[in-house]
Amino acid sequence: MNNADVVLRAEHFSYACGGKTILRDVSFSIGRGQYVAIVGPNGAGKTTLLKCFDRLLDGGAGTLEIDGRPRQSYRQKDLAKRLAYVPQADSRQIPFTVEQFLLMCRYPYLSAFAAVRKTDREAVRQAMASTGTLEFAERILSTLSGGERQKVYIAAALAQDAAIWLLDEPTTFLDYRRQQEILALLAQAKREFRATIVAVTHDLNHAVLEADRVLALKDGSVVFNGPPAEMMIPEVLQRIYGTELLLVQHPQAGMPMIVPRKNNA
Repeated sequence: MNNADVVLRAEHFSYACGGKTILRDVSFSIGRGQYVAIVGPNGAGKTTLLKCFDRLLDGGAGTLEIDGRPRQSYRQKDLAKRLAYVPQADSRQIPFTVEQFLLMCRYPYLSAFAAVRKTDREAVRQAMASTGTLEFAERILSTLSGGERQKVYIAAALAQDAAIWLLDEPTTFLDYRRQQEILALLAQAKREFRATIVAVTHDLNHAVLEADRVLALKDGSVVFNGPPAEMMIPEVLQRIYGTELLLVQHPQAGMPMIVPRKNNA
């Protein structure tokens, strides 16, 4: 991969908190416009890695780079112009309408105490139109369902006009219809806006169907980094998850998929 095409890079990065090492000597690079899924067992350090890139967590040893520059060299506003963090759609009480919330996401482009400009309102309306959330514009964010709220968070990334999206379990707790809607929005963002998508997920089936590449963490270390098809092999999955998984062939994609085992009574 040409260095000019690399938008995120970790080199021998480690992170510890409260005396516990969470990430250990992590190295990888992600190219512009790629969709990369980050998978692994609970406690592997997946969300911590996203938060370190976005500087929600600071410190650590080694190097994290965004667009060829160390993360610590960015002012927070400049970092926000490049990178958007999309959290899980939890039940936090956010006392703002959807439109107000999305206008706040335009902060990297506003001067202190400056009024919201016409261009900011247009960017927000366009983000809502692209994600099917215009109908929620006057709704208080906390009154939305999990799926509706997740769409708004994706609209926030669009309104922020960041080219790199870090998503923390974007389809967790959503029903099948909402999952498909969110995955379709991510595919659209990659296709139409050339967004680089980095998504933490526990859903391996969605990961291998949607992503260009999969990065697997275990105990804070990278244990797999490559094409999805190369991960969906019993021996590789056993190394990542420490348990035997049952695979069947996907009828459309031809990719091995995980199915639940039937436990004998």
